[in-house]
Amino acid sequence: MSEQKDSSIWQGFKAFLMRGNVVDLAVAVVIGAAFTNIVNAVVKGVINPLVGAFGTQNLDSYSSCLKGPCEGSGDAATGVRILWGSVLGATLQFVITAAVVYFLMVLPMAKYLARVEARRKAKEGTQEVIEVSELEVLKEIRDALVSQRGSGHSER
Repeated sequence: MSEQKDSSIWQGFKAFLMRGNVVDLAVAVVIGAAFTNIVNAVVKGVINPLVGAFGTQNLDSYSSCLKGPCEGSGDAATGVRILWGSVLGATLQFVITAAVVYFLMVLPMAKYLARVEARRKAKEGTQEVIEVSELEVLKEIRDALVSQRGSGHSER
C-alpha cells in the first residue's frame, strides 16, 4: 500500500510539474532574475550618476536623523537614522523595472492580441454575413415554392 501511495504521489507531482503554468512560471522567474541584473546596472550606471550630479552617487548615503545625535555607522551608530535614500533607490529600481516590463512586454503583447482578436472578429463577421445572405436566399426559394404550389397546384 505504501509503495502504491508513493507512486501516486510521484505521479501527481510529475503531473503538477508538467502543467504549462508551472513551466511558464519557472521561465518567468529565471528571466526576471536575469532582468534584475540589467535594471541594477542601469540604476548603478545611469540613474546614480544623474543623481550624483546633484549630490552623491550612492543613494544609500541619503538619510535623515529622527532622533539625534546621528553619528557613526553600523552597530556603532547613535541616534535614530531614517535611510530614505535606500528607499528612493529601491523605488527607482521598481519604477524602471515596471516601465521596461510594461513598454517592452505588456504593451506589445496587448497590441498583438488586439490585432489577433480584430482579425478573428472580422473573419467571423464575414462568415455571419454570408450565413445571413444564404438564409435570406433560402427563404426566398421557400417563398417562391410556396407561391408556385398555391397558384398552380391544389393542396391535399
